[in-house]
Amino acid sequence: MRFFTALKVFFAVLFNREKAERVVPLLEGNVLPVLTHEQAGKEREDGKEQKKSVSRPFQQSEAIVLLAALQREARLIDFLKENLDSYDDAQVGAAARSVHDQCATVLERFFDIQPLRIENEQSILEISVPEIASVQLTGNISGNPPYRGQLTHHGWKATKCELPKWSGTEQSAFVLAPAEIEIE
Repeated sequence: MRFFTALKVFFAVLFNREKAERVVPLLEGNVLPVLTHEQAGKEREDGKEQKKSVSRPFQQSEAIVLLAALQREARLIDFLKENLDSYDDAQVGAAARSVHDQCATVLERFFDIQPLRIENEQSILEISVPEIASVQLTGNISGNPPYRGQLTHHGWKATKCELPKWSGTEQSAFVLAPAEIEIE
């Protein structure tokens, strides 16, 4: 049950900034107050619930901004949604190489992705309590930290997060790529 709840929360906060902002206090150990219908922004009129209008600018999810950039600059969604059955492996490989290079460029520009650990893979490391949050322990885990093991993947970290600012309308908030129409 907790696993499915965690997945649901993960995707909710990934695609909805308001929900993400509401989850942060919970993660910091703060308890959220119980809201009444009035406090939750609803009022009852003629037996129907209606939401109060909130006058704040609509913001697009940063996840949508990232997907739109990957589509615009690398055609990632076109590549992933294409049925590849009619293409041979060489054609798929050539397309994949181009999409791979362009996606890597987008990720570098937005996030400056670097290895999390500087040690060589296969190195033997001792992991202390403060480091446990940035590693995934696998294998025969028993006892208490520090743990000693072999580095099998160095991990990744973003050294920045500079997504482009979105300035569209609420109607275009989920548009990843506009339809293209050539006028004759």
